[in-house]
Amino acid sequence: MTNNVTTIYDRRESEARSYCRAFPVSFTKARNATLTDSNGREYTDFLAGCSSLNYGHNDPDMKAALIEHLTADGVTHGLDMHTSAKEAFLDAFERLILAPRGMEHKVMFTGPTGTNAVEAAMKLARKTTGRDTIIAFTNGFHGMTMGALAATGNAGKRAGAGTTLSGVVRMPYEGALEGVDSLAMIRAMLANPSSGIDAPAAFLIEPVQGEGGLNAASKDFLQGIEALAREHGALVIMDDIQAGIGRTGPFFSFEEMGITPDLIPLAKSLSGMGLPMAALLIRPDLDIWKPAEHNGTFRGNNHAFVTARVAIEKFWSDDSFQRQTAEKSAYLTERLQAIAALVPGASLKGRGMMQGIDLGSGDMAASVCATCFRDGLIIETSGAHDEVVKVLAPLTIPQAQFAAGLDILEAAVKAEIQTQKIAAE
Repeated sequence: MTNNVTTIYDRRESEARSYCRAFPVSFTKARNATLTDSNGREYTDFLAGCSSLNYGHNDPDMKAALIEHLTADGVTHGLDMHTSAKEAFLDAFERLILAPRGMEHKVMFTGPTGTNAVEAAMKLARKTTGRDTIIAFTNGFHGMTMGALAATGNAGKRAGAGTTLSGVVRMPYEGALEGVDSLAMIRAMLANPSSGIDAPAAFLIEPVQGEGGLNAASKDFLQGIEALAREHGALVIMDDIQAGIGRTGPFFSFEEMGITPDLIPLAKSLSGMGLPMAALLIRPDLDIWKPAEHNGTFRGNNHAFVTARVAIEKFWSDDSFQRQTAEKSAYLTERLQAIAALVPGASLKGRGMMQGIDLGSGDMAASVCATCFRDGLIIETSGAHDEVVKVLAPLTIPQAQFAAGLDILEAAVKAEIQTQKIAAE
């Protein structure tokens, strides 16, 4: 990157910028799992827009459909008016996603990012139950607007609010407290009239915590949360923004858990190719909104409708894509287990194509990621102390490139071990 480019970012872009600090080059093009910088160097992408690019960069079929829509003067912006692009998306979503899973949920298009969908879910839970308290979980991440931020655990993110965040009670996620049965603790707290916890409007939970360190809830835990919600007259909000859209295998990450969430925020890879798009799936009897009671100027991204429809028809018309993801997931587990075995105390985290290695040290994880970037791999960290090196490769990544990227990760971990060994001598 030239000094001029560096200067304009330093001079004009807000200090809020983050990922570009870890990857200080200018990217000019991208295809599937490959990013190319202004000097022509190629990088394998194990970040994929934080799971916004599950189908990779610039899928050719989605791109062709979008170009066709543009050249035909298709509607660009339509608020929430009916358009042919919206109709085609809803038809495909109903036919290939909702109906086969026996889901009667309505689809509410919110503002274009995940936090918008979470805000809508929290508002609707409070509106329908007449209660205020949302039960969220340790290490949870749900967005950066004020309501969603109140449910987010990360202290650094919460500090950005600049004011009090309220309306949320935090409970321990499964395995968050060593030697403590989180579900039993939550059950006891809710049963105790002197616990100080008001009857909740909803439980807000991620089946796999992306930013929180790839903590994956078990079937028993999620079923237990659903049972508690039913017992106490609360709703279940299943935040599937990062773990969904095939990232853990099935379209929804909770499909094989035997639960039926009331409200499901979706975003990130919903559009198929990284275009802004978010939605809230609503159990029909809960859809009590008055017209425009919750709205937004950009809740009708017609370009995203076009690409999302293609993604659904291309990847979800049968189970072949899910089977391919399962094969890659098994390979990823095998490789990460071998890498974790190199580091005393390290462990495997996550599920499906949303896995990583807990190195036990944020400094070590940062050093590993920096070495990976130097060697042509884009990969990031997560967790309370940024101690987990997280693999979020596109689900469409070619197997040979996937293996080569994991080779880079393994070499970086080995190099860090050697560096620490020399420093200790």
